[in-house]
Amino acid sequence: MKKTLVIGSTVVDIIIGVQSLPKTQEDTHTTYHKMNLGGCAFNVSEILRQSKTPYVLCSPVGSGAYGDFVSKKLEEKKIPIFVKTPEIENGCCYCFVEESGERTFISHHGAEYLFSKEWMKSINLADFDSVYICGLEIEEKTGIEIVSWLEENKGANLQIYFAPGPRLTKIDSSLLARIFALNPIIHLNELEGEFFSKKKDVKKAAKYIFDQTNNTVIITLGEKGCAYFDGKNFDIIPVMNCDEKNYVVDTIGAGDSHIGAFIAAQKRNYSIEKSCKIANTISKAVVSVSGASLNDSDLCFTVFDDKSKY
Repeated sequence: MKKTLVIGSTVVDIIIGVQSLPKTQEDTHTTYHKMNLGGCAFNVSEILRQSKTPYVLCSPVGSGAYGDFVSKKLEEKKIPIFVKTPEIENGCCYCFVEESGERTFISHHGAEYLFSKEWMKSINLADFDSVYICGLEIEEKTGIEIVSWLEENKGANLQIYFAPGPRLTKIDSSLLARIFALNPIIHLNELEGEFFSKKKDVKKAAKYIFDQTNNTVIITLGEKGCAYFDGKNFDIIPVMNCDEKNYVVDTIGAGDSHIGAFIAAQKRNYSIEKSCKIANTISKAVVSVSGASLNDSDLCFTVFDDKSKY
């Protein structure tokens, strides 16, 4: 099995529990507070690592207290640091989690979101068949570096997985068009799909996005599972055994874990439908814990190799 190159951020998630988000000038108390390793790319790579899917995490690590935290945690997990940029401090993400489990992010971007295609010269593309990118990095001033590198290596036939995220409309339209021209598989949630396509119907939204990329579109639907459109077939794949009540602790990393699991399943040559079922299962497990990461021993990872279940 060839590797997936995961391009993007590794940050410190500062998770803050609150009963509800305060209004202007209102005071509130936290219900809990903790720091975890996070970031879209890291969250995706964790699912690949835990499912024993070969990958390389291309994520810069900066300096400062947050950079030191990231470095320490990556070393503890024996995950190689792709590049260090000590001249720039690492940022963090404040994750406010309400009692419902829904999260609100306030991000302080630092070194982890700034990229150079010069770093990629050491990569032996013969070892890779796919790459993950996130809209948060593309939106930054160095996002063009990532896109240019992908264009320059189009001949390597890398399958691109693009998670544009909620900042989709903040990406320069010409840069977005260049990404779409590379025929990525798009992965986003229902609200993002509606916002981008201007279509409330998920099927119409998926078809609209497919027309831009000419490749599969995955739209997550929360507790309802996810939808996909591959140019011919549209289907909604429900979450298996989703009859438990109040299983959501928080939704941090739900989308990241979903696309990470989808990539891992696709690497095993599973169908789109089966890949979506597996992704739903992993994402369901992630929202049932606090933060974006599962334990390596979590039994949900058996879905990647349990052919009888799917």
